[in-house]
Amino acid sequence: MSSVRPWRDIERRKSRQIMVGNVPVGGDAPITVQTMTNTPTEDAAATIDQIRRCEDAGADLIRVSCPTEEATASFAKIARAARVPLIADIHFHYKRALEAADAGAACLRINPGNIGSDERVAEVVRAAKANGCAIRIGVNAGSLEKDLLEKYGEPCPEALIESALDHIKLLQDHDFHEYKVAVKASDVFLAVAAYHGLAETVDCPLHLGITEAGGLIGGTVKSSIGIGSLLWAGIGDTIRVSLSAEPEQEVKVGFEILKGLGLRTRGVRVVSCPSCSRQGFDVIRTVEALENRLEHIKTPMSLSVLGCVVNGPGEARETDIGITGGGNGKHMVYLSGVTDHHVQSADMLDHIVELVEAKAAEIEANMIDAGKATEVAE
Repeated sequence: MSSVRPWRDIERRKSRQIMVGNVPVGGDAPITVQTMTNTPTEDAAATIDQIRRCEDAGADLIRVSCPTEEATASFAKIARAARVPLIADIHFHYKRALEAADAGAACLRINPGNIGSDERVAEVVRAAKANGCAIRIGVNAGSLEKDLLEKYGEPCPEALIESALDHIKLLQDHDFHEYKVAVKASDVFLAVAAYHGLAETVDCPLHLGITEAGGLIGGTVKSSIGIGSLLWAGIGDTIRVSLSAEPEQEVKVGFEILKGLGLRTRGVRVVSCPSCSRQGFDVIRTVEALENRLEHIKTPMSLSVLGCVVNGPGEARETDIGITGGGNGKHMVYLSGVTDHHVQSADMLDHIVELVEAKAAEIEANMIDAGKATEVAE
């Protein structure tokens, strides 16, 4: 059945579903957002504190590096404290994977071909199966195998895909199928082409990312182009926005990408103008303040903040709450798309925050009532 607005439709690639702890990835499950801690894993308190900030920002999954035996020892305490499933990041040393699996990892990020003999791969698979761990194969253009570089001459989509298929085969040979795959590159064109090729070749969930994307602004732009174009094409089951910024910023950007494509909704979606000399209030500073003060709202809803009446009324019709700038410090407030009342500049910020909080509470109450009604009907 066609939708009312077919130009907004995204047909997701059909992938099989795996579980990362209690979080489903792939199939028809929501696209998950993940990030990675950057504190020394040996410092459990600092890592848990960072994980808590990421959880509050909405992270569904969080990856933690386990480069040493001390790190995996600390990982056990960290995993017990985390409210979301943790992924242990393993490179080269297979024993760290065994320790992390026993310590409570929900998933192991590892390239089977990098950890040595077939017996070592078998040991990791046994540990993963015994502990209910998934595995994420992480192919990266910056660390491709030497034989593939010699074969193709440089990192290219075919090389990344072949590397992924080689690693997949190692797991399948040991009858392990709870895996997801990434083929990342810092080159947006390379990464997108590799993901498109891989998506046509395998049925497993795909982890999207543009690696080494850059700082907060540059990395956000590159990630939005790369991850966004793939999601728009229906490719991708979990995403990580790689930024030289605090991990919680990665989570926020990830959700904004999903919200922009209508794939997930969380918190307040702000529609605002870039401001101009027509503005009746300082739009830039107002939006900045509102975004900070409304971070605690998790309920999906929309807020339009427009400086003048040129586009203000039109945008307000499409949002739950709207504010449009007027003359003499007197601004129009819209509720559910309808003009409702005026507010003075001095009271505007507090008033909008109160309206959003009240609307969020109303939406939550309606959701609870709807749930009870469903239970009664059943």
